[in-house]
Amino acid sequence: MKGHRARRRFSQNFLHDAHYIERIVAAIAPQPGERIVEIGPGLGALTEPLIARAAAITAVEIDRDLAARLRDRFPAGQLVLVEGDALALDWPALAAADLRPLRIVGNLPYHISTPLLFALLPIAAQVRDQHFMLQKEVVDRMVAAPGGRDYGRLSVMLQFRYRVTRLLAVPAGAFSPAPQVSSAIVRLVPRPTAELPAVGADRFAQVVTAAFGKRRKTLRNALAGLLDEAAIRACSVDPGARAETLPVAAFVALAQRLSAAPAGASGIVVHLAGSR
Repeated sequence: MKGHRARRRFSQNFLHDAHYIERIVAAIAPQPGERIVEIGPGLGALTEPLIARAAAITAVEIDRDLAARLRDRFPAGQLVLVEGDALALDWPALAAADLRPLRIVGNLPYHISTPLLFALLPIAAQVRDQHFMLQKEVVDRMVAAPGGRDYGRLSVMLQFRYRVTRLLAVPAGAFSPAPQVSSAIVRLVPRPTAELPAVGADRFAQVVTAAFGKRRKTLRNALAGLLDEAAIRACSVDPGARAETLPVAAFVALAQRLSAAPAGASGIVVHLAGSR
């Protein structure tokens, strides 16, 4: 990282350990001609081996100083650089600009990782897979099963749309400067359309948010105003249960019940995945 001081406002921790770089790129297994988008290339630790295997990639970098270094290092034919905030990027427009499925990778800034994961949900149908370096605590929540303290809104919202797999842990010493938290690599593979039940996207999010917004409350209380006790029971769900005990399929059933209600039912139907 010679010549560049890591900036806290961008949560910059640069991967430098050759062993972990090799393992991450091997897990991604990029191939020539694939459409790869890297979020937060930084000093290019992953960018270089990705280009070496895929021939050309796109990268999104918010730091203009790093963007300038990357432009000097890689020719335009190898690296298409988008200078800006990945969280503010028009991902649907990017996905629609090319018929090839997207492969998205990156060492995500910890302070925007969860919002960015949600921002990428609408383009899941155009994505082949995603490989991200994240805070280990976030990955624990992403892969958590019902019944554990890590299982929550993030778990449900991602697991209904993707197969989520933890790949490997990355120690703090693999970065410069070393972060105060542990990291892990996670893979997200969108579920095939044939696996996805139809459910109102707005209703699904509404049910999940309400259920986990009051974790200590039973569903009977947490969903008050959305579904009454009889409606919850009609979904084969115990109104006395708490949200963290329910599989993803139960939230799908509750959202479908809410969408079927005559008052204020959503007219928007999208495909979302069921339980893991």
